[in-house]
Amino acid sequence: KIPIRCCFRPKGTPEQNLFQSTLVVAEHNNDKLTPITLSAITAAKKLGGDVPCLVAGTDCAKVAQEVSKVLGVKTVLIAQNDAYKGSLPEELTPLILATQKQFNFTHICAGASAFGKNLPPRVSAKLDVAPISDIIEIKAPDTFVRTIYAGNALSTVKCNDNVKVFTVRGTSFEPTEVDGGSATSEEVAVSASAGMSEWLEATLTNSDCPELTRAKVVVSGGRGLKNGENFKLLYDLADKINAAVGASRAAVDARYVPNDMQVGQTGKIVAPELYIAVGISGAIQHLSGMKTIVAINKDPEAPIFQVVPSLMPLMPSYSQILIGLSMN
Repeated sequence: KIPIRCCFRPKGTPEQNLFQSTLVVAEHNNDKLTPITLSAITAAKKLGGDVPCLVAGTDCAKVAQEVSKVLGVKTVLIAQNDAYKGSLPEELTPLILATQKQFNFTHICAGASAFGKNLPPRVSAKLDVAPISDIIEIKAPDTFVRTIYAGNALSTVKCNDNVKVFTVRGTSFEPTEVDGGSATSEEVAVSASAGMSEWLEATLTNSDCPELTRAKVVVSGGRGLKNGENFKLLYDLADKINAAVGASRAAVDARYVPNDMQVGQTGKIVAPELYIAVGISGAIQHLSGMKTIVAINKDPEAPIFQVVPSLMPLMPSYSQILIGLSMN
């Protein structure tokens, strides 16, 4: 990684941290908390000061109770309204603005998921502050590190706004403990419906595989697999080793697989212990954050072999490799 700009300053003193307060906007499905919120809480705790958590939904008392047990959360702010169905940013933004006005938080954060990419930028615009997206490190209460140029470089950003709004890369912060907390709960006033959009339905794909962003082992396929049918080899292998299956953008653009399998800058960020890249050239998003990489590629000049030594002259075709692995 190449640091682009460094703006170091000491972390806040205990007196400064006493006045810090970071609102974590919880992502959930009205039944269970999304794991990336636990990573956002970890990041919020690093800032020092109070860590309240906003749980907004239609019937989210169960989630609020779950959050109240999370270690480090001081207060659970609960807002329940039919307008919050689907967590539409048009409806949640007025609620967050009203909550910010009431409690005067110094920071507002969420996980860098689709939810986090949708809501915080709108909140930032309404507060007239600059959003800081997808941070991977906190240097000080006003200084954050994030990746740029598709992960090829690191940028240290100092924010002078009165309210810092940021999202957290889940793979860069360990999830906080889900037990040991004893937060108080408080109902907050719900905002009037904006009436700009309406949630209709969500169509979800059920899978027995681990969640891609949380899997310890990921098998990803690229354009080198030639067609979608060949991804069955990856599914068979994943079943054998309890892995999640991902894909490169080229494979998604070629419609081999749906876009919710895409790994990378415009897809999902992963950082597994083992990453098996099949027919992937090796863009930086398929290299950074991986602890161990196994590359299968017929092209000995593929960029991925700058990191992973090439054994391809000694190997048979993709299908023979994968069939052999899946049979073991």
